[in-house]
Amino acid sequence: MASNTGLALFTDLYQLTMAQAYFQHGMFAPATFSFFVRKFPPDRAYFVAAGLEDVLHFLEEIRFTKADIDYLHSTAMFSDNFLEYLKGLRFAGDVWAVPEGKLFFCDEPVIEVTAPIIEAQIVETFVVNQTNFQSLIATKASRTVFAARGKRVVDFSLRRTHGIDAGMKVARASFIGGFEATSNVLAGQQYGIPVVGTMAHSFVIAFEREIDAFRAFADSFPDNTVLLVDTYDTLEGARKAAVVALELEARGKRARGVRLDSGDISYLSREVRRILDEARLSHVRIVASGGLDEHEVARLLENGAPVDSFGVGTKMGVSADAPWLDCAYKLVKYKGRPVLKLSTGKATLPDEKQVFRYRDEAGLLHHDVIGLRHETPPDGAPAEHLLSQVMRGGRRLGASPTLKEAQERFIQEFARLPAGCKVLQDPRHYPVELSPGLTALRDRIQQEVVEEEIGKA
Repeated sequence: MASNTGLALFTDLYQLTMAQAYFQHGMFAPATFSFFVRKFPPDRAYFVAAGLEDVLHFLEEIRFTKADIDYLHSTAMFSDNFLEYLKGLRFAGDVWAVPEGKLFFCDEPVIEVTAPIIEAQIVETFVVNQTNFQSLIATKASRTVFAARGKRVVDFSLRRTHGIDAGMKVARASFIGGFEATSNVLAGQQYGIPVVGTMAHSFVIAFEREIDAFRAFADSFPDNTVLLVDTYDTLEGARKAAVVALELEARGKRARGVRLDSGDISYLSREVRRILDEARLSHVRIVASGGLDEHEVARLLENGAPVDSFGVGTKMGVSADAPWLDCAYKLVKYKGRPVLKLSTGKATLPDEKQVFRYRDEAGLLHHDVIGLRHETPPDGAPAEHLLSQVMRGGRRLGASPTLKEAQERFIQEFARLPAGCKVLQDPRHYPVELSPGLTALRDRIQQEVVEEEIGKA
């Protein structure tokens, strides 16, 4: 992975203006900030944690370069002594986090950062940017995998994602969310994700005849022949693909599949399957692509479309139906003092926290309890502690899990999520409660704030 050195200025201006004010008023005490999501987008009842690896890498590598300091000086907004302080800034804090691939729910802390307040404040923008986006995409991808009922799903989104970083992170996050491969070659190299691809319509029309294009591709890739059959007429294209597949058979090779990218895929897939089967090519698979999302995948399979795998692109890569999360990174403790905000619709929970996850007798997820970091599980029953410490003093604790391990964690966790929470429309919301200790602390601080800040106004 490329170094994040030089990304210190990937932050909002107010992070730096607050940091200078902290600096000038001698505020260097430890602060804890908590990242969480306030509300579910429509038809969502869970999230898939993703983005932590990039956050930890950034925290380890953050540096203000000479060019960064020179630019900040040129704005005439910052004092010389503060800029001198930034030259030596390194993240030296602790991080507790939910592992990538785990499920989480509204109001649950996903990442908690504890560091001198300037360090913890400045890194907010990157933490939110990466965790918000990758969790959003991993969740969208997981819905598509659920809709596909065990059929193969791959990422075809690269050309439609919102820039280079988004394209890379979509490949990564969708893999965590259960996708099997990506068309993104750089993601294959950088993350070790299997890469897949077929051909474009331009390849077909570059030849005088469609069958010549098919033969040329089969000649170049006899062990990986997947033919795009809808450039002119899908059924005629399928018949020509069958001819080329039989020619490969005569050479001791096997075509892998045909791809449908337009039209009534439900009808066309049935007709193409018939054409292939009549040619004794039952092993040739049908790949569907072209504007798919979880709803279209579900509809196709409900209608009995004999599609074997799905290439899912644009709508997954931008999470089209829910392109943002109502998430936040909020101060919950400073200088040993738990704090909260009471803003209407945006009130927060104080102090460092833990999430206790309970399962029923069958092993299914039953409910979560948000508690204080060092509380014991409230009712004494066995519970999983969802957050673990992953960084101390600015350095990771142990090796990071592989991307495949994060995907396996998701698959295992998702299998235990109650069915009603997985459905694509009007899902049942999973129960999340507050512990008695956290509830009492929140109520006490709220009362103190009302008396001090509101009652005296």
